[in-house]
Amino acid sequence: MSDIDAVTQTVLLERQGRDRGWWDQMRACYWPDSTVTLSWYRGDGPGFVSASEAMAGRGDASRHRLSPPTVQIAGDRAFAEVPAGIEVRTEVDGVTADLVSYTRIVYRLERREGHWRILTLDCVYERDTLTPAVPGRQLTVPPQDLAAYRAPYAVLAWHLARRGYEVSADLLGDDQPERTAAFYAETLRWLRG
Repeated sequence: MSDIDAVTQTVLLERQGRDRGWWDQMRACYWPDSTVTLSWYRGDGPGFVSASEAMAGRGDASRHRLSPPTVQIAGDRAFAEVPAGIEVRTEVDGVTADLVSYTRIVYRLERREGHWRILTLDCVYERDTLTPAVPGRQLTVPPQDLAAYRAPYAVLAWHLARRGYEVSADLLGDDQPERTAAFYAETLRWLRG
């Protein structure tokens, strides 16, 4: 298996493990000293797996519709980006709704002792939507309920807050292009050592 294949499979197995509740598979994709930063979690990779398991145990599930990843490798370091739609089925005032948060999942991976594992996972949020699951149903979210959150992930943050999760206000997003560009530049500097 080539390094590009190994890196690609690592990031895809991580997402598959999360979506299917295959926690050991997901955990095996992270180095112990890894970090994860996303809407509802900030901490180490193994802790993210445990928090994801607890989240699923509360009935809070999401699925990730992934586009093909891009992978760049330099020596024992890799940068992979996976465009994704995070899909959540939820209820809003008795109306079943589908929330989709569009993001780019950005991974840094390292090869240690011949094995590729995730070192960091970050998300760059693009936009989100909320629609009734059954066409013709009326769905209303007061604009003031979303006003407290940044545009690229306002609906996702609103949903998570309603479910009892704390959502960071300083996530990467397309509404802050200079900060996002600096993040990518720093990631590429890291890749090249």
